[in-house]
Amino acid sequence: MSSHINWHNLSCDCISAKNSSKRLQRSRTKQFLVIGMPMIVAGIFLCTFILCYIRKKPAKRDEAEVGFSFTNSLKSLKGSLTEKDIGENTDLHVFDLSTITIATDSFSHSNRLGEGGFGTVYKGKLLNGQEVAVKRLSQSSGQGMQEFKNEVTLIAKLQHRNLVRLLGYCFHKKEKMLVYEYLPNKGLDSFIFDHEKAILLDWKKRFQIINGIVRGLLYLHHDSRLRIIHRDLKASNVLLDTSLNPKISDFGMAKIFGGDEDEAKTRRVVGTYGYMSPEYAMQGLFSLKSDVFSFGILVLEIISGRKNNSYSNESSVNLIGHVWDLWKQEKPLMVVDSSLGDTFDAHEVLLCIHVGLLCVQELAADRPTMTDVAFMLSNHETMLPPPNQPAFIFRQLKYGRDCDVGSVYDETITILQAR
Repeated sequence: MSSHINWHNLSCDCISAKNSSKRLQRSRTKQFLVIGMPMIVAGIFLCTFILCYIRKKPAKRDEAEVGFSFTNSLKSLKGSLTEKDIGENTDLHVFDLSTITIATDSFSHSNRLGEGGFGTVYKGKLLNGQEVAVKRLSQSSGQGMQEFKNEVTLIAKLQHRNLVRLLGYCFHKKEKMLVYEYLPNKGLDSFIFDHEKAILLDWKKRFQIINGIVRGLLYLHHDSRLRIIHRDLKASNVLLDTSLNPKISDFGMAKIFGGDEDEAKTRRVVGTYGYMSPEYAMQGLFSLKSDVFSFGILVLEIISGRKNNSYSNESSVNLIGHVWDLWKQEKPLMVVDSSLGDTFDAHEVLLCIHVGLLCVQELAADRPTMTDVAFMLSNHETMLPPPNQPAFIFRQLKYGRDCDVGSVYDETITILQAR
């Protein structure tokens, strides 16, 4: 038997098999490229489409949710409110974006009236010649839509001579705007804190402004069908008309109280440093007495022509502390704005200082209601209770002692005197 092996043929067979294997691999690769790649690409497109759909779906839902409905907006606020609370006919005009853009000259800087935490206010002139104030809510504000709902739903049926009048609104995609009556004299702050313009407000006019603010708050707290807490009452939110009559504005932070509700708590403290009551600033508790505290600060600012949150002298670092010191020294009239000279009614000024100090007492229970305030200011012979020490009495330190420093929303409060 022959055991000879044909190595040459075997070698050729191996090479042939290897070549066949390579051809098969190339064929499979080509098949994968022809069949598999389109499937992968299609899968990628499908995944991309699904992701885009998922991302767009909430946006569409949000647009549907915020498509404005007075009833839905009211229901979204705290309390069981129905159409009867606001009425079916709101008498508000719905402005289109092009009308507002033309009226404000494309929101030009020259038409800017002011800027707040939730947007910018512009002066506008409609095609019929009517001047308006347009509040353009900031698109970057996380609470913009809520503030928009608040202002429209709250002001739509609040009609009072001491409240600014809402004419209509504009809602277009991300743009949210409120259109108000235009008040040429702007805010009270532009008068009382300006040495040149302060002389335009004699004591008679200042006393009228104080009483006008009282009437506006009294309406919000007691006389309207909704019990409303403003939560951001300050000099810049009191606008003056051509006759220098006051109108309370900016209800973006306002809250509705329903039924027997007297107090509420929030984790989100909003407001302006220097005007917030202690229980609200420190604990998030707010009530009608929170507005009373802010009113008391405002009264003292109107009398003195000085800002509470930027006042400083040798002993006090805020206006409240200075007024309290003068009150204890029986020299309260020394706080009166020098621009008034000797033309003021001393009895009325003393009455207003007394009422102002009653309103800024530390404990909310000690503060009067706006009904009490209205009675006290209209009955000059009424004996008033002595005020307790106000909240936030800060002192200058002369001996280099350490101070505890706290912070409330980007404004630093220096606790200089232990309470």
